[in-house]
Amino acid sequence: MKYLDHFYIGGKFVLPEGRAKRSVISPVTEKEVGIISMGTAEDVDSAVAAARAAFPEFSQSSREDRLAMLRRVLTLFDEHAEEFARLTTLEMGAPISFARDAQIAGSRTHIADTIRILKGYEFERRSGATVLSMEPVGVCALITPWNFPVLQIVTKVMPALATGCTIVLKPSEYAPISPMLFAEVLHEAGVPAGVFNLVNGDGPTVGEAMSAHPDVDMVSFTGSTRAGVQIAKNAADTVKRVHQELGGNSANILAPDVDLETAVTKGVLGAYRNAGQSCTAPTRMLVHRELHEQAKAIARRAAQSVVVGDVDDEATTLGPVMNARQYERVNSIIEQAIGDGATLVTGGPGRPDALESGYFVKPTVFADVTPDMAIAREEVFGPVVSLIPYDTLEEAIAITNDTPYGLAAYLQCRDLDVAKKIAAKLRVGQVMINHPAWDASAPFGGYKQSGNGRECGAFGFEAFVEVKAVGGLHEH
Repeated sequence: MKYLDHFYIGGKFVLPEGRAKRSVISPVTEKEVGIISMGTAEDVDSAVAAARAAFPEFSQSSREDRLAMLRRVLTLFDEHAEEFARLTTLEMGAPISFARDAQIAGSRTHIADTIRILKGYEFERRSGATVLSMEPVGVCALITPWNFPVLQIVTKVMPALATGCTIVLKPSEYAPISPMLFAEVLHEAGVPAGVFNLVNGDGPTVGEAMSAHPDVDMVSFTGSTRAGVQIAKNAADTVKRVHQELGGNSANILAPDVDLETAVTKGVLGAYRNAGQSCTAPTRMLVHRELHEQAKAIARRAAQSVVVGDVDDEATTLGPVMNARQYERVNSIIEQAIGDGATLVTGGPGRPDALESGYFVKPTVFADVTPDMAIAREEVFGPVVSLIPYDTLEEAIAITNDTPYGLAAYLQCRDLDVAKKIAAKLRVGQVMINHPAWDASAPFGGYKQSGNGRECGAFGFEAFVEVKAVGGLHEH
């Protein structure tokens, strides 16, 4: 990719002079697959200035003009879909089938959904005698993670563009290749100069400069709770809006009435999705104590059915974790769980036996996990499932809520009346009952230390607008 070491500022791909370089490492081969330039506060200043200059005109653009622009983006995205999938596999090790069917197909769905919402979005509403004008919030600093490198960009950039905001994006320095292709798509689609800008770099340098910048009106961040706290502190001095989607430690409650074979199998395989590197991964499986032994055997079979290895093979279902630090962290959590007395059902520390390189983690299941163990308290972000026994559904609800996080919860229960009552007691932003079909428009975000605000669907638009109350326009 000819622009990989460039930034995108003011409608141009700019090669920064004298900047440090960083290697992009494949988690499959542990070898370099690209080199990026690492931005500075000066680069952020340039990008913010471009976004600020573009805002007055773009914020007043018509719905029809923005719809036409987003339709061009969708057409070009479709043309580059296979390239996006291949780059996602290259930079983060997602198996090619998952890259195509989830990472990129999901991104495409969100772009199309943004277009659908924009067609009917009410930028002007009435409240009694007052007109409510929904206006773009301004210059938006968007900081995105490596686990869904394109999709997480789409869920921020698309609603920001749809509402008339201008943008400075910092993708993760660990997965910056597909984001640069996305910048090329926006450029080719004719997004006006300065409306979208991209600066690569790390959080302490570029991320901090963006979140503290006095000419940035909003920061939208997806990543760890620790980093989210720092961003909120950086933003506080300029009283800008801060929108955060942070960590999770999702529970999966299996009610006693479930088909155990189906519920446990789906739960384990769901937790291994994206190598467990999802903030909504159902890593804590709560099983009635009388069913715990049966669940162990089913979970073992499910974990051992996973195909680990060649990420270019469409049959592979589990790739590596993202980087060396993530590999060491997940293995450390696994070793601590063994030391804490959890029963290792399958998997364990170290690389799968057949593999000699790559940051691959064995598909792992623990049983007899207690809520006070570290593996039940921390976000693992790897292919690890913990079976936690419970005696009553009220206890299962209490265990689910006993965490600083509150992003998602899963519930398997045949009696939907019971399921509805349980869902009402769970302190999370999403409850998924009996593995429903994915809804791209469902608001996404969490309670407690999982963040604030919501992304996706119409709620994703609300994140990027200010409400202006205008009186005196009503008819006498």
